[in-house]
Amino acid sequence: MTVDCAALPRDVLDIQLPDEGSLLFFTHIAYPPESSAVVHVAADAETEERPAVHEIDGESWPIEVHEQRTLYPVVGSTVDDGWPDEGAALAFVEAQDDGEERLDRFVKAVLDSAHGGTPFTGFIQLGGYSRPWQVAPDEEDLVLFAQIQGDAVDNGNPFLNLIVGTRADIAAGRYDLLEYDQQC
Repeated sequence: MTVDCAALPRDVLDIQLPDEGSLLFFTHIAYPPESSAVVHVAADAETEERPAVHEIDGESWPIEVHEQRTLYPVVGSTVDDGWPDEGAALAFVEAQDDGEERLDRFVKAVLDSAHGGTPFTGFIQLGGYSRPWQVAPDEEDLVLFAQIQGDAVDNGNPFLNLIVGTRADIAAGRYDLLEYDQQC
């Protein structure tokens, strides 16, 4: 995946990304994502296209390249998994006869309006809070750098690649210190 940093909506990002150039995401959509990396390429850097192969011990192995698609940024909101335990949510639940059910209906209505009634089956998210299928990797001092979710890539099996790091490392462009997690 390639992200044009100049096209990112700066006023809504909660992580500091480069103002120019491209972020290149390399990830193996398999468990675990052992050969994953993020690289920043400056806008004025000279580049050339290379064959999609990986050299291991002098032997070439093909890299699967997926069809190119242009993606456009959509600004959205994310919340910490602990939000139902926040004071305002608890007060709402306790003050209503059907508080918890009403809160569930409210959440469904918000999601339906944001997704047009159909949740995304594949998406890419930069920053914010993760929406993990298992344990959230963005805890303690780690924040979400990117979340890549899709299906039908590997025999129809859904995947979720989560990339996390510290705010300081992300802001400094130390992408070699990022951590990768995959949930299936």
